[in-house]
Amino acid sequence: MDAARLIADRMGLVDSSGIRKVFDLARSLRNPINLSIGQPDFDVPELVKAAAIHAIETGRNKYTVTQGIQELRDEVLALEREQTGIRHDAVLITSGVSGAMVLSFMALVNPGDRVAIPDPYFVMYKHLCRLVGGEPIYVDTYPDFQLTAERLEQAGAGDAKLLMLNSPSNPTGQIVPGESLAEIAEWARRNGVFIVSDEIYRVFCYDEPFRSIASHTDDVLLLNGFSKSSAMTGWRLGYAIGPAPIIEEMKKLQQFSFVCAPSMVQHAGVTALHVPADPHVLAYRAKRDLLYEGLKARFNLQRPQGAFYAFVEAPGGDGDAFCRKAVARSLLIIPGSVFSERRSHFRISFAAEDRVIEEGVEVLCSLA
Repeated sequence: MDAARLIADRMGLVDSSGIRKVFDLARSLRNPINLSIGQPDFDVPELVKAAAIHAIETGRNKYTVTQGIQELRDEVLALEREQTGIRHDAVLITSGVSGAMVLSFMALVNPGDRVAIPDPYFVMYKHLCRLVGGEPIYVDTYPDFQLTAERLEQAGAGDAKLLMLNSPSNPTGQIVPGESLAEIAEWARRNGVFIVSDEIYRVFCYDEPFRSIASHTDDVLLLNGFSKSSAMTGWRLGYAIGPAPIIEEMKKLQQFSFVCAPSMVQHAGVTALHVPADPHVLAYRAKRDLLYEGLKARFNLQRPQGAFYAFVEAPGGDGDAFCRKAVARSLLIIPGSVFSERRSHFRISFAAEDRVIEEGVEVLCSLA
């Protein structure tokens, strides 16, 4: 039997992640200068490791209830009430924020529903939307990468069912300011658009305090997790907070897919919520400055305000071609076309040792 004939048509809507291709390439190079990986270069805090080990050794290894252990849900809700002002009570612990996204798209998007996606975007938004039969509406935010109500209106996003909001942003490192959040919330209210707010990079804000759109509207599903703030990328722990009917449907889907988030990781997550990330944020602010100051004279780029990425215009306007040149010099960066309907930029991650950032800047400037 020809196995290729068995593959569902929907799989043709999804290309293998350009990021994963770079990861595969990294394994084939000797000592690459790796500024591609979107994960912290620091390790999981020792207290969190100890909490996970204690959970394993004391038998917390079986399934939990689908929605997650009560202690973690209570702690998460208290934290989000304090930091974002969200007023919903329903919480679902998920297998990473990626798991929460899968569940939310499946629960909310019918075939033919339109989903407003600011461009540039996190890679999953576009492909998840298409997998469930949705229609992406790309909202152009070039050249400053700021989402505004005016740009949403210009893109014809008023008839969208959902708006995907990611601030601080992967891949641009930009943050939606408070006044724009208020205007976007009012625009969404007028047009009946529900907001999914992906806040996984929230802790990494370098120039001003974080602000959440959840403080401006109740028509929001808030997603957050532990991968970036606690470096728990491989532990797969996230959560969703939102209107109870939506969380209930996501819980139902989780019951028949992920079942529950890893049990010992949930117990460790309670500890992780109380381990401050301030020293890492200060270190990453310095890394941001190191990268930006090194590139600004040779490249056109916006100064990153948060997360740990810079989205840089490629000399000649072809990010794909520029990344190939960089790979020839053993420098790994991600083509902007992975994150955008344009191919004019490339993404750099400064979640790396200062020495690696300096080496990368030297190669980039020589290529420019």
